[in-house]
Amino acid sequence: MLTESYFVSVSGAPLSNNTAIPKDAGIYEHTLHPSHATTAILKKSSAPTSGLAVSDTHVFAAQQDKSTVHVYARPKGNQEAVVTFSERIRSIELRHDVLFLGTQEGRLIVWEFCTGRQVTTPPCHVQAITCIATTPLHVLTGSDDSNVHVWSLARLLELDSTIEHEPLETLSDHRAAVTSLVVSQSVNPDTNVCITASKDKSCIIWNYQLGIPLRTVLFPSVPISLALDPCTRAFYASTEDCSLFAVELFGEGALFGHQSGQEGPTATQAPPAFGAAPQEAGPATCLGLNYDGTILLSGHPQGQVRRWDLSNRADSTELASLNAAITNIAFVSPFPEPRSSRPITVVKPFLGSRSYNFVSQIETDVLKETRFSKMLETNGVPQDVMEQAILAFQEPVSNTAGDAELQKENEELWQIINEQRALQKKTLERYVEVTSTNQ
Repeated sequence: MLTESYFVSVSGAPLSNNTAIPKDAGIYEHTLHPSHATTAILKKSSAPTSGLAVSDTHVFAAQQDKSTVHVYARPKGNQEAVVTFSERIRSIELRHDVLFLGTQEGRLIVWEFCTGRQVTTPPCHVQAITCIATTPLHVLTGSDDSNVHVWSLARLLELDSTIEHEPLETLSDHRAAVTSLVVSQSVNPDTNVCITASKDKSCIIWNYQLGIPLRTVLFPSVPISLALDPCTRAFYASTEDCSLFAVELFGEGALFGHQSGQEGPTATQAPPAFGAAPQEAGPATCLGLNYDGTILLSGHPQGQVRRWDLSNRADSTELASLNAAITNIAFVSPFPEPRSSRPITVVKPFLGSRSYNFVSQIETDVLKETRFSKMLETNGVPQDVMEQAILAFQEPVSNTAGDAELQKENEELWQIINEQRALQKKTLERYVEVTSTNQ
């Protein structure tokens, strides 16, 4: 049966003396489908907003106002390591076996946790990096300085230690701190966009590769958190006045592209809110979408996790009530991407130049499967070989170019043979004639 799970992190002091919840619980794993339940609790963590990242094997949690990251092993359900960095960590993001960390001083740290290699950029942001998003080719960082930098992923992972790390583009149309950032994973130029939220009460849709703003969406209150539809059909925003908005990107009234009918980065008002969180729960500080974009989860300062059914936009229902302010919601895909290796343990980062060892478990054969190895592992004659043999017997003989050439050579040889036989016959007749005359 298909199961879908998500992780929730909390931060701050307990809201009440609830003995049913472990006092030092910091991260919860819940199952959303087929039935909602708490499946694991990770302790001794206090992750800030944008400070949680989850992989198939590990959970990474930055710590509030600290320079440490707690690493948890998912199969064992315990803390594996505490990794300390040189600056306070404000936000993190995971891409395969690489963890990206934004610091309070505006630097971007790249940690390959299968080798321990660490790369640190100059402080290109003048204030803290509050949010990070990645694509297969790029890394985007948003900051309190109101700017968003676009980095080349390949250049950040370059092995040459002397290379200078600078952003490819800077998105600088916001007038206040960037609060949230989401990016499309599409390679289509029409949907290869990112969306940024800011304390200037606006969200901007960007063509981030060119550094061009496509459309500005104005909100009645400050947008706090964003979530992007898996197919980039819409984005969802929570605001400080406890409202939730759904902004459609395409279809009738498209915000950008050929269907929009407008050119240039014009501003538009956000549509009416489709829902509002209860005032006692507080505004949604984090959002999470499930894999098919039909269910939206919101986390609130009073410890509530609320579910919004996007198919009918009905009022929310409470899924869980935790004993601390919720800071992050991270879904785990029920269809994990197949990979050739699986990290079992993390290698702590090491500054300086040295040779690195890649520590991971190989999940697939290093050598490609050959026809001989496939036949060797099959009982009897492989089915595909048998089918090919039967089809070969059923096919009529075709006069291919090679057969025609052989036939031509045979005809030439027979012509030579016939000429030799005729010459031999004439020679014998001449011999018989001479013999009879002499007698």
